[in-house]
Amino acid sequence: MEGAFGPPPDRRDVGRMMRLAVLVKQVPATDKVKIDPETGTMLRTEMEAVINPLDLYAVEEAVRLKERLSGEAEITVISMGPAMAIEAVKDAISMGCDRGYLLSDRRLAGSDTLATAYALSQAIRKLGPFDLIFAGERTTDGETGQVGPAVATLLDIPVLTYVSKIEEIGDGRIVVHRAIEGGHEVVESPLPALLCVVKEINEPRLPTLSGKIKARETEVPVLTADDIEADESMIGLKGSPTRVVKIFYPKITREGEIIRGDDPEGAVDRLIEFLRERGII
Repeated sequence: MEGAFGPPPDRRDVGRMMRLAVLVKQVPATDKVKIDPETGTMLRTEMEAVINPLDLYAVEEAVRLKERLSGEAEITVISMGPAMAIEAVKDAISMGCDRGYLLSDRRLAGSDTLATAYALSQAIRKLGPFDLIFAGERTTDGETGQVGPAVATLLDIPVLTYVSKIEEIGDGRIVVHRAIEGGHEVVESPLPALLCVVKEINEPRLPTLSGKIKARETEVPVLTADDIEADESMIGLKGSPTRVVKIFYPKITREGEIIRGDDPEGAVDRLIEFLRERGII
């Protein structure tokens, strides 16, 4: 039975255990986001945080692929953020990933999407090579969808975005379905490659008790900018070509008017006049 992934990879082609990586991020759990007015960066240590919901689909797909390969695969989780982001890595391990690493360094603070992608690509080079890298479509705190494709570009490997199904994998190639307006398209790519998945691809599982125990007992090494041999001109605020230059909170104002009275025709006339005064009609 081939299942959702089609035929399994040709083990003669792979020649070893398939190495998978998943990129995850910790994001605010609420909409009460706090911003540093001086730097324009998010104060991540001052809010409740969870693993990015869309990254759960990337984790689930990696775990399903490992199961399809009868365990002949290993999954490495990689995240970047403050020390508290180690919980996001452990959440992924509790779902079935094998190990995880957190990239955390004060010199990385304030990184925009390009600087973040550079740091992650350096970590992947250090921890790899990997046959397949999974990422969520986007993060709920940034909504850019730029980091995954940028990582692939910096690694000089193909990127497949909006992936809704893995049709086939093996023989040094992968075939996927991409969600596009009005339907799907089928795309083939050589491996290694990076996949940005959409939530239609699966339904993330809940961690099992054994998974939670494993996550609690698994040590998550913390990598610094030196560990990944990062160029300091490419990370943090210094390496970010984009930055927040001004922060303001919009004021919600209502300049309405309540029209009362027992004269329906007069009320209609006043309503029309009100709309004309504001250029609506």
